[in-house]
Amino acid sequence: MVTFLYWNMNRKPLHAEIRELADAQDVDVIILSEFDGSPASLIEHLNSGKTKDFQFAPGECERIKIFTRFSSGFLRPRYEDDWVSIRQLRMPARIEILLVAAHLPSKLRWSEDSQALHCPEFSRTILEEEQKVGHHRTVVVGDLNMNPFEKGIVSANGLNAVMSRQIAGRGSRMVMSRAYPFFFNPMWAHFGDRQGEAPGTYYYQRSDLVDYYWNVFDQVMVRPELMDLCDSKGVRILTKINDTSLLLENGRPNNRDFSDHLPLLFEVEL
Repeated sequence: MVTFLYWNMNRKPLHAEIRELADAQDVDVIILSEFDGSPASLIEHLNSGKTKDFQFAPGECERIKIFTRFSSGFLRPRYEDDWVSIRQLRMPARIEILLVAAHLPSKLRWSEDSQALHCPEFSRTILEEEQKVGHHRTVVVGDLNMNPFEKGIVSANGLNAVMSRQIAGRGSRMVMSRAYPFFFNPMWAHFGDRQGEAPGTYYYQRSDLVDYYWNVFDQVMVRPELMDLCDSKGVRILTKINDTSLLLENGRPNNRDFSDHLPLLFEVEL
């Protein structure tokens, strides 16, 4: 089992907190966005804890930083741009996967239409890399800046990510004689009040007639080929680091001391 941690850091110097999370959750791969600091400094913090052996897996996408407990050579970059880093995760005697780490454009700068129109290009890039490596064992993780129900996520020519394992298990759906492969998106189950979890990963209150308050912008989704290897129950929105809450007394993310996003933990049996 390989344990992954994703966190949008909101440009906060949270090196000690990341180390504590890595120790507490026995994390193998750490994926960070809005990381403002030195990778070498974070490595020093990580390897001062009990997990140790962390390395920085360098890449050209400045928005994404990845750290691993195994050789960084096992996470070979295949495609990178300003928003996405696609890595081929290949370890000895393990199943190979594609790890797609993303921090897509924010609603503060892009309209919902622009976000949705960008997703087909994102999806095509993933499909091209899958074709090059010859499999569809793909994990997408990151701050997508869209909720699971938004058009860019659910549209067939977007990410085509569905809430149902049964539907995703069909493999693909046909639209106008063209097949679009599914992703399974377990993040649908994380909306609303759940025992031990927040109602989402990001809170934002707008002066608008329509307001969701809580959003699930930080997501992990998998191709059907990996559904049996990624247990939905193992996908968690973390609200604590050991005994320290990441929430304010009103239940919202404590963006004064930590980040305005909550970290996401998941496991894949490789």
